[in-house]
Amino acid sequence: MSIRPLDLRDLPALYRYRDEAISLDSARLLTRGNPLGAMGVMAYINPRRHIYSAVADEDRSTLLGGIIHTNGDTFARLLYLAPTALLDHPVVPLLIENLSVQAGTWGAFHILAEVDEISDAFSPLRAAGFSVYAWQRMWDVGNLADTDSNCKWSRVNSVDLPSIQTLYHQIVPPLLQPVEQMPKRTVGFICNEGVNCYVGTSSGMAGIVLTPLIHPEATNVSAKLISLIDRFPDRGGRPIYICVRSYQAWLEPVLEDLGAHAGARQAVMVKHLTRLAKDEQVVKAVQPAGVSVQPSRVSHMGTKK
Repeated sequence: MSIRPLDLRDLPALYRYRDEAISLDSARLLTRGNPLGAMGVMAYINPRRHIYSAVADEDRSTLLGGIIHTNGDTFARLLYLAPTALLDHPVVPLLIENLSVQAGTWGAFHILAEVDEISDAFSPLRAAGFSVYAWQRMWDVGNLADTDSNCKWSRVNSVDLPSIQTLYHQIVPPLLQPVEQMPKRTVGFICNEGVNCYVGTSSGMAGIVLTPLIHPEATNVSAKLISLIDRFPDRGGRPIYICVRSYQAWLEPVLEDLGAHAGARQAVMVKHLTRLAKDEQVVKAVQPAGVSVQPSRVSHMGTKK
């Protein structure tokens, strides 16, 4: 078995599998499209991002997988596995382990993956050490009817971060907080009617994904959401989705009543790359026997700001 980094000789395989990849990062799929499409491949030349793909050659079969990490984040994300027809191949968990080792070299503590609960990728992810820590559903809210709501939203400023982080601690269960990263960047919107409604944003050419942190005691939630969606700046006709995690499941009936369309339920999975030993030293995950990892060419490009 050979597992190695993606290189130029693998471009034909990328093209061949462009419609056979399963995305494991839902927000990225909805905002940037197919991970093996033109926009996905262009990400490999972005020096600001750690991105790595591995190729496994076994029994005349070629399998691909990708992982991505953003500087400053404590986690990495699995991007994709391909082809979908070979997800039951015994080499897939080893391919995922290869990607995991690369993430460890970037300083990531966890790896996240999002997968439909009936997907064939669920079993190899479990075999590679991933476990479910939450569920989520993507709701299509781009066609909701306008209202005359007077709710006001404003872009997040640095002065808002302490209040947003307090809201995060009130909503995200303590057991999930080591995995669910607390908002640290001034990205998103807050409702001016008290800091109990915050919505993070992720956008790309294909769409916009909103990730809400809304306190259960907030009032007129449906009106607030429609007001934000209808007046979203620089939308340009792109579809808008709201990601609802299981710890905010009470939002789903609100969205359903508004006429939003729910996507398939997905398992949000995590693999821990480090553990805290008794002497309080971080211990790295051990590389699996028989699998070698060559540094990604992209990961060694200098990060410039």
